[in-house]
Amino acid sequence: MTELAETPSAPMPSLTTRLEIVPIVLFAAFAAAPLLAVFSGAEGYVLSLLTRVMIFGIAAMALDLILGYGALVSFGHAAFLGIGGYAVGILASHGSEDLLVQIPVALAASAAFALVTGAISLRTKGVYFIMITLAFGQMLYFLATSLATYGGDDGMTLSSRSLVAGTDILKNDFALYWACLLCLFGAYVFSRSIVASRFGRVLRGTRENAIRMEAIGYQPLRFQLAAYVLSGMMAGLAGCLLANQAEFVSPSFMTWQRSGELIFMVVLGGLGSLHGAIIGAAAFLLLEEFLPEILHGLSFFLAEGTRAHLAENWKMVFGPLLILIVLFVRGGIMGLLRRPHHG
Repeated sequence: MTELAETPSAPMPSLTTRLEIVPIVLFAAFAAAPLLAVFSGAEGYVLSLLTRVMIFGIAAMALDLILGYGALVSFGHAAFLGIGGYAVGILASHGSEDLLVQIPVALAASAAFALVTGAISLRTKGVYFIMITLAFGQMLYFLATSLATYGGDDGMTLSSRSLVAGTDILKNDFALYWACLLCLFGAYVFSRSIVASRFGRVLRGTRENAIRMEAIGYQPLRFQLAAYVLSGMMAGLAGCLLANQAEFVSPSFMTWQRSGELIFMVVLGGLGSLHGAIIGAAAFLLLEEFLPEILHGLSFFLAEGTRAHLAENWKMVFGPLLILIVLFVRGGIMGLLRRPHHG
């Protein structure tokens, strides 16, 4: 056990490394963004976009906890986004609109779903684990589409954002932004403490060699299940915030495509770096938002009709671009930042 604690099996988050500058700069940028939004002339748009970035940053970080540190490729993680969102929507439709009630219910529901599905899924490995998590995610998706009382396929529109201790403070976009930033920071600190703890070292050891971990007295399944539950709860929290940001909940929150996007965000940012997942979510969403304009600008030498057609079909460029980044930038965006230090 002592040997395990001393074995440097994976990069440990440390305040002494130069890469620690990255999360500091990242959170400082998020903190300064509202001030810049005021001067941008599009305050509402900027705040809405960045709030969405932070929410998906929480969801991507939740997935990175099990994917980057536990090598568990969950292809149904968007289901937890849906659980969090529907917890807000269903409770609000029954008159319980306070976030102090909705969040604990969302966390409890996410934990229960993760506990049951994780206990089954984690008994398999590799592609079987991927397929079972995908199946559970799709099962929840079809359940949501069948809930005619709560909008069915069309989803449900929230009458307003959630209350906080009886006050409607979240109606203000700035307040929602700061609430999301607080949740993102809290989730980041919590995840880092997990990764740096003995629990995190065992989880990484399980990723490297589960049989060896079992041989020295650990039960890999218990640690993986605990990580899966914690990850699901964090994604459920992101679902709560997403429902409030969009003021809308629908089955599309939990489609397999959304789960695939979360995996892309984590890989794009860099597996096993936590803040890399946040950066990956930001890069993915900002690229998705601005790529049409970028393509239109870069194709200035083409005819106007061709430029418009190219901007309209921007997803034909977006997909291959993401694939090229994943293939040729090892370690994602965080890998690019590490290269100068390792030559």
